[in-house]
Amino acid sequence: MNRQQAEIQLQRLFGFSSFHDLQWKVIENLMAGRRVLFIEKTGFGKSLCFQFPATQLDGVTIVFSPLIALMRDQVRSMQKKGIRAAAINSNQEPDENRAIIEKASQNKIDILYIAPERMENAAWITAARQMKIAMVVIDEAHCISMWGQSFRPNYRRIVDLVRFLPTNFPVLATTATATPRVEEDILRQVGGQLIPIRGQLMRNNLRLFVVQVASEDEKFYWLARYIPSFRKTGIVYTGTQVETDVFSNWLQFLGINSAAYSARLDSDSRVRVESDFIASRFDCVVSTNALGMGIDKPDIRFIIHTQVPQSPIHYYQEIGRAGRDGEESFVVLLYNPETDDTLPRAFIDGSKPAAATYQRVIKATKRALMGRNEIIRATNLKQTTVGIILADLVEQGILNVQQQGASKKYFYNPDAPELDYSAFDRLRDAQTAELERMLEYTEIQSCRMEYLCDYLGDAHSGNCGVCDNDRREFMKVQPDESIKLKLQEFRETFFPLLEVETQRSNIVNGVAASYYGVSNVGAALRHSKYEGGGDFPDWLLRLCLKAFRKHYGNLRFDVLLYVPPTESGNLVRNFAEKISKTLGVPLSHDLIKSAPTSPQKMFQSGITKKENVQGKFTLQDTRIVRGKRVLLFDDIFDSGVTIKEIGLYLTNQGAEMIAPLVIARTVGGDI
Repeated sequence: MNRQQAEIQLQRLFGFSSFHDLQWKVIENLMAGRRVLFIEKTGFGKSLCFQFPATQLDGVTIVFSPLIALMRDQVRSMQKKGIRAAAINSNQEPDENRAIIEKASQNKIDILYIAPERMENAAWITAARQMKIAMVVIDEAHCISMWGQSFRPNYRRIVDLVRFLPTNFPVLATTATATPRVEEDILRQVGGQLIPIRGQLMRNNLRLFVVQVASEDEKFYWLARYIPSFRKTGIVYTGTQVETDVFSNWLQFLGINSAAYSARLDSDSRVRVESDFIASRFDCVVSTNALGMGIDKPDIRFIIHTQVPQSPIHYYQEIGRAGRDGEESFVVLLYNPETDDTLPRAFIDGSKPAAATYQRVIKATKRALMGRNEIIRATNLKQTTVGIILADLVEQGILNVQQQGASKKYFYNPDAPELDYSAFDRLRDAQTAELERMLEYTEIQSCRMEYLCDYLGDAHSGNCGVCDNDRREFMKVQPDESIKLKLQEFRETFFPLLEVETQRSNIVNGVAASYYGVSNVGAALRHSKYEGGGDFPDWLLRLCLKAFRKHYGNLRFDVLLYVPPTESGNLVRNFAEKISKTLGVPLSHDLIKSAPTSPQKMFQSGITKKENVQGKFTLQDTRIVRGKRVLLFDDIFDSGVTIKEIGLYLTNQGAEMIAPLVIARTVGGDI
């Protein structure tokens, strides 16, 4: 098939009259059975480079992608065009996944998207052997390299698969962000037959700005001043899940139609926000970097970062989601040079656990064959930490894996080498160097887009001509008294939600008077609990009552219970008595512990926190809650495990409703 013939099919299937030259170069190589690494900017049309060949080849094209949102968007788009596309992912029911695998085995699917983690699933590997595979695609290929911004050990298994394929089997690895070092690492791992094709990274329609601020308050002021003037729709990126909640509520307080998005949302809520965002039903979405990758929305008009990213690679990838239709879009980084490097440095330090933590896992697996949750219990480590360690120890040959049905068991390899921690140190050094380059970006006086392109290996970009430095046009923070008063009013009326509702319980989502780590509330609680400061101060009572009235309105409760303390003495009881007296809700002291518990802060994972409190609460007289609406009070909400456990217990005792009220919600909380 020559280019002219291919473009006839392109018009018929996709509605495009022609390929870009680089698109055709990639497709021509794939159709000839070659392997290609394609590095090209976001919005150029990399997906078409495998979607088109997939419609022409005999068999199924397997696309490895870490992005469920991308899977959903692209499958939906191709099915509308009559192309046989499907995806297998953890958000779908097992029966649905099995039916799709069966269709692929019968050669009734052209493109099948799967997550890299599927390569560890024995059922998938068995099924894949029965398929007629025409091509393999590795999307987000920078994940192959430990020097990439989103390294995933499961990508190594894809590399192993590619190495076993015939040399004339078409393979495409594609990414928008690969430094020369990452490109070299991908080529080394996949093999010398991989042909690198690199496009130009310059985006002349993106107007880049850096706005230096002197405080967190100035970020709030700037958002209030500028977002109303931008064309819609946009994304405001934050550094933490808590900040998505805070900034989104601030924008809503100002009358800006905003939604918060983070990994904290359940699957249905994420899909709803994604769909409404694509349909431009929001002025903006406030998100961690969880939103954007794989979202097919060409008309994002602005992207604002309230937290400096870890590297120029992360930044280029995230801002690349703006203006994919070629129209002018604004890209702004709000940066406080005094404090904003703290969070990315913490992420870098936490990217690999300490060597002693690896040894805890090794010691546990020397004793017995263990599943992941058993290792979590034995080591008292967070689930994410154990996941990282297990992947690394398997990679280094220190642990072996045994598949037992749908689960995996890990055991120590008696011939294991010593743990090589030097690679992790090199990675941490490289990430620190990348952060320094990102901080340098905030200070440069030259073209900002050229700086990013040079860093990513495109040395022929030249000036963009539209950034703040090129045009000498700068944005500033200019707060007036009215905005300052609005921010003060917002902080006195914004109360964090406690997401605790479950299908098994009559507990409802509750409210906290404040976040623990972003106000003086935390200091007051610490002073009373750990520094002998006496009862919680009355101003906290006034704040709690404001939160109660805003969240629960005129709802009447039959009884007030409080969480039995582990280490705070009578502080919670005394505060509950004040709430009871003010609200006129009868207070009961009947909720007690049936067995001792340890402070939840001692436990690192949700699994061990749940086991610490499970079955440990009882009522001396169950009649006080039967058919009643219960207000449940505690001082601090962390993971929510304790309140959920009490909510389930009270439900089983006949409570009609359990409504949580706490003084402060922590900024973290492993759930």
